[in-house]
Amino acid sequence: MNSFEIIGGRPLKGEIIPQGAKNEALQVISAVLLTSEKVTISNIPDIQDVNKLIALLQSLGVEVEKKAPDTYSFQARNVDLEHLKTPDFRAKASSLRGSIMLLGPLLARFGIGYIPQPGGDKIGRRRLDTHFIGLQKLGARFEVDLVNQSYKVETTGLKGDYMLLDEASVTGTANIVMAAVRAKGKTTIFNAACEPYVLQLCNMLNNMGAKINGVGSNLLTIEGVEELHGCKHTLLPDMIEVGSFIGLAAMTRSEITIRNVNYQMLGLIPDVFRRLGIRVEQHNDDIFIPAQDHYEVDSYMDGSIMTIADAPWPGFTPDLISIALVTAIQAQGSVLIHQKMFESRLFFVDKLIDMGARIILCDPHRATVIGLNHEYPLRGIRMSSPDIRAGVALLIAALSADGTSIIENIEQIDRGYQQIDERLRKLGAQISRSEG
Repeated sequence: MNSFEIIGGRPLKGEIIPQGAKNEALQVISAVLLTSEKVTISNIPDIQDVNKLIALLQSLGVEVEKKAPDTYSFQARNVDLEHLKTPDFRAKASSLRGSIMLLGPLLARFGIGYIPQPGGDKIGRRRLDTHFIGLQKLGARFEVDLVNQSYKVETTGLKGDYMLLDEASVTGTANIVMAAVRAKGKTTIFNAACEPYVLQLCNMLNNMGAKINGVGSNLLTIEGVEELHGCKHTLLPDMIEVGSFIGLAAMTRSEITIRNVNYQMLGLIPDVFRRLGIRVEQHNDDIFIPAQDHYEVDSYMDGSIMTIADAPWPGFTPDLISIALVTAIQAQGSVLIHQKMFESRLFFVDKLIDMGARIILCDPHRATVIGLNHEYPLRGIRMSSPDIRAGVALLIAALSADGTSIIENIEQIDRGYQQIDERLRKLGAQISRSEG
């Protein structure tokens, strides 16, 4: 098991560029199955989850060429559908949550798909009903293999339909959209997720010849087409990394410039951190975080405690709840963190409490953070990363703490953050990687 050793308590300084958006990458790379023509995608992050998906496509016969460190071309002209039934495919697909998004493209183009119960973060139940119900509305039939924990999906032909999604699932919306673009007739999706990742996917599909209207809203109308063509596409900067670096700067009292963030696509993220008292300055398309000895939490007009809660876009993204929580540890004032979507995502706070944080875990979804105002530094401890976002939250805490911290199971962090130790060392962080 690999680990990080961090000597904390040092201010950092410098510039950092966010990687390409992980969540967008998993969607648009899956979409290459929709055409036999070449699709070129740039700004792809070099992270485990994305690399696993690329390897999974290669195992299916997709031709993959690395054009540059962050640019790949994909051509799915000789897809081996029989490989979907093999133990090799099941093993690879079950280790990756994003593998579920292969279903829509496979159904749309080939009329059949096999997928095991996908893996991913251990943050609580992550049901797939939205995916399945939406695809069934389009004419897919599901068979469940309880022994192998897998699903067979097939259709004699997808047909457009009206659907009101039971939740605004990002991956569910993406899967349904990718199926609907080649279905016969018109598909209407109400309560669609409208995150920038879905907007980007829809724009890419339209560039391939799809006919999607309402892009960027929660009401999508899709006129099915017979075929799609190749295209070139560039991923957005990862807004989760941008938020992570804002929290890192505040906790370590550092001066950091985050370059090329595509500010207009960040939504509420800068404002939520401003509510924690952090100075977040927009300089053209960069964000500058000056060094602050103290940052004070806002309060509501009636004087009640500040609450930070996740919500579907354009609300605050659930992937930054862990970062907001850890950033609040050294604020002046108190914050209620409300994670609505996943009942296990806040369970990492016991490690922060061991480091000296003042946190009350009210229930699986809510935690109250009583800020230390940098009067009492956290202390370094040995801990383990339970998931991607909690892992980076623990890393931020360790970089701010006095003494040495060891973070184990950093494979979880590597799933979502590209060469994070190397990039942090360029800012002055004392962090080293041990393998074994």
